[in-house]
Amino acid sequence: MPVIYPFTAIVGQERMKRALVLNAVEPRVGGVLIRGERGTAKSTAARALAALLPEVKVVSDCRFGCDPDSPSTWCTECRERAERSEALPQAMRRTSFVNLPVSATEDRVVGTLDIEKAIQEGTRRFDAGVLASANRGLLYIDEVNLLDDHVVDVLLDSAAMGMNIVEREGISFSHPARFILVGTMNPEEGDLRPQLLDRFALSVDIVGIHDARQRVTIMERNLSFEANSEAFREKWLAHEQELSHQIEQARLLLPQVRYSSRDLLSIAALTASLNVDGHRADLVILKAARAQAAFEGRTAISDRDIALAAELALPHRIKRGPFQQAEMSMEQLQDRIEQLQGQVSTGMEGEEEMQDGEEQSGEQKKKVTETNLSAQLIPQGEPRHVPQSNLLQRDATWPDALA
Repeated sequence: MPVIYPFTAIVGQERMKRALVLNAVEPRVGGVLIRGERGTAKSTAARALAALLPEVKVVSDCRFGCDPDSPSTWCTECRERAERSEALPQAMRRTSFVNLPVSATEDRVVGTLDIEKAIQEGTRRFDAGVLASANRGLLYIDEVNLLDDHVVDVLLDSAAMGMNIVEREGISFSHPARFILVGTMNPEEGDLRPQLLDRFALSVDIVGIHDARQRVTIMERNLSFEANSEAFREKWLAHEQELSHQIEQARLLLPQVRYSSRDLLSIAALTASLNVDGHRADLVILKAARAQAAFEGRTAISDRDIALAAELALPHRIKRGPFQQAEMSMEQLQDRIEQLQGQVSTGMEGEEEMQDGEEQSGEQKKKVTETNLSAQLIPQGEPRHVPQSNLLQRDATWPDALA
């Protein structure tokens, strides 16, 4: 097996690396699209991430790599074996890296059911596709803009549902399809349709590094890797293991990461102020912010987490004019979030004051009404204040009067 260039040895491109790591922590974020010019380490980063990820527990003899601890995601074969009370052996497996060719067809991606065998022999036979191989691994699509739109749509649907369901002539087969989706493209060769572009959760636009010293570092590291790849990887092994352990711990911590209604309001106000279509961006920002908090070892998201997530989730969703800025920095997004929070807080305080005013006016009206009623009940000429003894005495005589 060839040695993969270490992920932590990639120079610069911090935004791209962060987007990949967040998808590794929480694959349900929905994938990342990396757009950039030639020779900017797009494919190198995707392959390096797969080699970096921790091992996963699988059903050893399952061709789909089902998770033995999650029965709700099992494939049809594992569910049928469990119903027959068969034991499901377990094993640890490295995270797989699956490269989808540009010429792939829909059947090659989702798999096929052998209808002829089902009719002649009455047995169900499923020929697994790319999605089966990518389950619980990383699916890499180079030049995704050159792939057939229908195939891209199928891939994104499976990534969103986490399940691949194939139905032919009344026969159905399903298997889990939970994978980290990474697509790369060069905008010079054409762009994706807006509908497909929006389906990618995160997007990063990268360019070549212009700092001379960093460019020298890139050359030195690549020459060192080509001269002795084993020694180079050994040199970076401690950094790789540290990041791999951090991702593993973040995955365990992720279910405990909480958020408040104030955080949800901040996300909604941010996307609304930027005129973002739909609601997918709101959900993506929340998931990515939780992954960011878990990666940093925290159990609650902050405004900074929201800004970092928005920096990756909004660039390909914001409508821009010809002279508008191409993207917003994390600092600009964080400032905007704080401004919106201030506006929302002021609005909420105004609403509370209005409610208090309404309550006070309501109480005043109630008092006036009670006063008017008292005036009507007490005859003219009688004192307004009636001693309690007289009231008790009057109450005592009412039954006799009713009788």
